[in-house]
Amino acid sequence: MLVVVLADTHLRDSVREKLPRRVLEAMSTADLVLHAGDVVSANALGELESLAQVVAVLGNNDHELAGRLPLSVELDLEGVRVAMVHDSGDRRGREARLAQRFPRADLVVFGHSHVPLDAEGGGGQRLFNPGSPTQRRAQPQPSFGLLEVHDGSITASIELL
Repeated sequence: MLVVVLADTHLRDSVREKLPRRVLEAMSTADLVLHAGDVVSANALGELESLAQVVAVLGNNDHELAGRLPLSVELDLEGVRVAMVHDSGDRRGREARLAQRFPRADLVVFGHSHVPLDAEGGGGQRLFNPGSPTQRRAQPQPSFGLLEVHDGSITASIELL
């Protein structure tokens, strides 16, 4: 299973015009897109959903999507337990906090900081933030994530744009 991981796209206008071509190409072959919040508009979410199957959570800038998106989700992807939330909180204590909030998760996906991260968390969890493909902020390059999930194992990568 191929999963594209997005966060912090902050899209109000056309997804096809604003997302980098490499992200759109990856989405066209993906089995699923996980969006860790800050899609921003219902129009952008609808357009993403027309391109691929999307599971998204509510971000702090998703005012239009309040009541439509959950604050967090937990799902099983081919034997890998995945949790997703927008804001993981302060970097200090993040590993323990996420392990306590999502004790059954093998992988916790989050956004908010625009800082890509693929690291070991508490209790053997893997923590994954894809960064942002549209607003790199202080990062040298925009980014998104790819996950390959198969029979309970996961391979993850941060893709720089």
